[in-house]
Amino acid sequence: MHVQEWLETVPAVSIYILVGVVIGLESLGIPLPGEIILVSSALLASQSGEIDPVVLGACATGGAIIGDSIGYAIGRKGGRPLLARLGRRFPKHFSEANIASAERSFEKWGMWAVFFGRFVALLRIFAGPLAGVLRMPYWKFATANVLGGIVWAGGTTAVIYYVGVVAEAWLKRFSWLGLVVAVAFGLTSMLVLRRRAAKRHAATAAEPELQPEASPSGGTSRPAAGGV
Repeated sequence: MHVQEWLETVPAVSIYILVGVVIGLESLGIPLPGEIILVSSALLASQSGEIDPVVLGACATGGAIIGDSIGYAIGRKGGRPLLARLGRRFPKHFSEANIASAERSFEKWGMWAVFFGRFVALLRIFAGPLAGVLRMPYWKFATANVLGGIVWAGGTTAVIYYVGVVAEAWLKRFSWLGLVVAVAFGLTSMLVLRRRAAKRHAATAAEPELQPEASPSGGTSRPAAGGV
């Protein structure tokens, strides 16, 4: 079953909790489809009056901030052995190559890696634990974590919600517009075909007049060479 179809069968309160928990666990360092759940829930909110987009965005933001903070604490306490254990458990996401790439991003961008990491699936999983492992000052991490959580979770919810509302309104208009366009196209096509058919009929009727006259002997008559 599609994610959005499944969410339609779940009460609104359960959706709020689900979004907060899934995004929190993803931010903590567990590979989960947090962004898919958030986008599907926001789109469902635009189509249903039962889900409040403000509450949904607040739950997503809270889950992102809290999850990242817990991941930071775990990474600071567990150190590099934690990354090794995560690599054995989730080799696809916590491979040595991915960890090295994330470390280079943190070394180059610092707290901006935490902020913009929200918008990149792989860094969203790494940001909290890796910031703790690398001993990033907590005030820097907290600032980037809170701002990134608000912009990513709240912004994604708002954008998808309003896009869904506008798209639904346009689709309703398009149903009538599509009918008008289809009728106009059909009439235009009919007129064009009728005009082409009339031209072909006129050309066919004019063809016998251009044929040469036949002689009594069966051949075509030709003018005699010279006079009589």
